[in-house]
Amino acid sequence: MEPAAEIDALVAKHADWRGQTLAEARRLILAVDPAIEETWKWMGSPVWELDGILVVGDVFKAKVKLGFLHGASLPDPTGLFNGELGGNQRRSYELFEGDTINASAFQDLVRAAIERNRAAVAERAAKKTKKA
Repeated sequence: MEPAAEIDALVAKHADWRGQTLAEARRLILAVDPAIEETWKWMGSPVWELDGILVVGDVFKAKVKLGFLHGASLPDPTGLFNGELGGNQRRSYELFEGDTINASAFQDLVRAAIERNRAAVAERAAKKTKKA
């Protein structure tokens, strides 16, 4: 099954607020940049990528978790990150029943993740050029 179909099935499987929240997050992520690709990894997680992983979505019994692989290095002026705050790399935006996504702040985080990934790609390319 294609990743988009897997994500559709996950949303349909959770016909309550969790599926609606994941579908809204998906819509907001894809609206940031038309080059964002949907993938399906780790035995059941939707992943959105552009020059590397941007966001991983997970549905749990009591929350929807939108994890940013390199969230610790992203600016978060509105304090949207509310999960995985203890580690040195990942951060997440966790939504519970009754929560609504802060669309503009969430999309700003996605944009920042794209910029971070592109900078990392450029840095790797520069290092390869120096070695050559």
